[in-house]
Amino acid sequence: MKWLKIMEIGKILMKIKLVKDKPPFKVAIQIYDNGGIVKNPYSGETARLNALELSIYDTIKGCEQFEDYENVRLGLDWFMKFNPSAYMILLD
Repeated sequence: MKWLKIMEIGKILMKIKLVKDKPPFKVAIQIYDNGGIVKNPYSGETARLNALELSIYDTIKGCEQFEDYENVRLGLDWFMKFNPSAYMILLD
């Protein structure tokens, strides 16, 4: 089994496995019924995201607002692995 990310939390090392059809976060998130088109507010470029990708994208943005950088990192790593073009347009 491949483990992509090892995170250090306090003195505990955690292995996080990224799976294409599952959100990478440790807590449950709401998965939307539909995807959509998301616009990068800085470049104006857009990317079409499916329902899971949009749910993960919105969770990343919410975690940024609350300074939950551990979950931001998990979400970014998920996008880099499973939708690198959307990552480059929206999150890089």
